[in-house]
Amino acid sequence: MRFSNFMFPASMDPAKDGQVIDETLREGQLCDQLGMEMLWLAEHHFDGICAYVDPVSFAAALAASTKQIHIGFAVAQMSLHHPIRMAEQMTLIDNISHGRLVVGLGRGTAYNIYDYQGYGIDPAEAHDRLVESEEIMIKAWTTENFEHKGKFWDIRLPMLRPRPYTKPHPMIIRACSGEESMLEMARAGRPFMMNIQTNETTKHRMDLYRKTMRECGYDAEHVARNVENSWVWRNIFVAETDAEAERLAIPAFETQSEFRMAMRKKVYEEQGLFLKKESANPAARNDAQSAVLCGSPATVAEAIAEIDKIGVGGLILTFRIGPMPYDVAAGSIKLFMKKVAPEFKTKKAA
Repeated sequence: MRFSNFMFPASMDPAKDGQVIDETLREGQLCDQLGMEMLWLAEHHFDGICAYVDPVSFAAALAASTKQIHIGFAVAQMSLHHPIRMAEQMTLIDNISHGRLVVGLGRGTAYNIYDYQGYGIDPAEAHDRLVESEEIMIKAWTTENFEHKGKFWDIRLPMLRPRPYTKPHPMIIRACSGEESMLEMARAGRPFMMNIQTNETTKHRMDLYRKTMRECGYDAEHVARNVENSWVWRNIFVAETDAEAERLAIPAFETQSEFRMAMRKKVYEEQGLFLKKESANPAARNDAQSAVLCGSPATVAEAIAEIDKIGVGGLILTFRIGPMPYDVAAGSIKLFMKKVAPEFKTKKAA
């Protein structure tokens, strides 16, 4: 089981954006010092849900201020990026980090219309833009005298510079919020990232992912490698006792959920629309029991062991939840790396 920090810091007061950005950079550096494997960055605009807003710029800052930790996107919203500009930025960060970059891509948010309106993009085009952008980026990284004529872009260039540090190009991974998009990755023989789901749904999807790849003719080694490179998301908080963890984490999680739902309600009241209709059943991401691994080191290790049994490559863990102060989140990270993560390294070695 591999562990990573999904740095997804909310800033509920615009006056505190700079403070939260500074603290998030410190959080990434702390994870690097403690030997965590990966940092993931989000992209959300205009609403405070993600304080640093732009994962590309923030990844460059992290690449220059860390030494060994890998840096990825969960995800960059490709409908909002020009693919050639993005390809150049990715190769620059790949070079700065000496190959520590993972390019996590998604079509764009399914909830915040402000993201699309602010960039003048029709949300109905988001998926097609993602697919075309990914094709362009890979060709730009790996060919010379590249020409492309597509639905959204007509492109011609002699050679993309700088060339990727990682050969043939940085790893690309897709986020899959639904089962069908996950199956698309399985049929293509590619790894994926899963959003917050119950353990039951996580098991169902991972079993289906493996089964679909086998049915498409991928051998056992290919399937195992893709599972190893696939990640699932949970929030997390570790304290010395279960009671202390619940006291600090659950109110922060509830405030986070309320803040995000309030932004969606605001959009509906202003414009009379939702990008995605909410299900009658509460989403797992809004249910603390499903979404938060919370407790003492022993309790959290037990919860992670249940996910480990499912067979996933790694956990995308959000340590700083909602309005949680930086020092509180940093304490949770330190306790996790000291008392929880080593349990799984020992088991794997055994």
